[in-house]
Amino acid sequence: MTGIDEQTRNHWWWRPGWRKGRSFYTWHFLVGEQPALHEFAARLRPHLEEAGVFDPIPFEWLHMTLQGVGFTDEVSDEDLSVISTAVAEHLANFRPVSVDLGPVVADAEGVHLPVRPVEAVAAIRRGIRESIAGVWGKDHVPEAENRFYPHVSLAYANTSGSPLAPIRETLSRHAEVVPATLTRVSLIDLNRDEGMYQWKVLKAPPLGG
Repeated sequence: MTGIDEQTRNHWWWRPGWRKGRSFYTWHFLVGEQPALHEFAARLRPHLEEAGVFDPIPFEWLHMTLQGVGFTDEVSDEDLSVISTAVAEHLANFRPVSVDLGPVVADAEGVHLPVRPVEAVAAIRRGIRESIAGVWGKDHVPEAENRFYPHVSLAYANTSGSPLAPIRETLSRHAEVVPATLTRVSLIDLNRDEGMYQWKVLKAPPLGG
């Protein structure tokens, strides 16, 4: 939340490179089966639905974005295989990570839970970036290295111009922190044609091998 976001902004505008029918390879933590997160999201869902301007994310699509690879029509099968193998080898050097999610934040494009400690997750992302750099070179790793903000979204705004103050007031009564344990990173084929992020899991190497 920036402090200047006072109204919603529709999350589903077409970002550069995206279009209907196009998918994207990316690495995520998939967190929909975390028990405490599942329970917390279920408690917040009625409030998000009542607000009328947010699409609550179905439990199976809850995620933490880590690092993109590229659009599926621009990444060869060979490169993807080499990258995924290198990432799996890198992740073998890490142990599962315990993090705290929250307290909940409402910003212009949705409602999310910040992840803490950031460094534990950022170190895993750096490992993924190093693996991609080993195939394509450091200058061709997608996405900015220093603009990483780990979070788990619970809902996305589906309209622009609605005031955020009412939902922030409601969410202030749900300020607890949710524990989660991250055990594996998933390479997914991500699509957003249906007004939500959906994916196919291609690889899911565990932390610690």
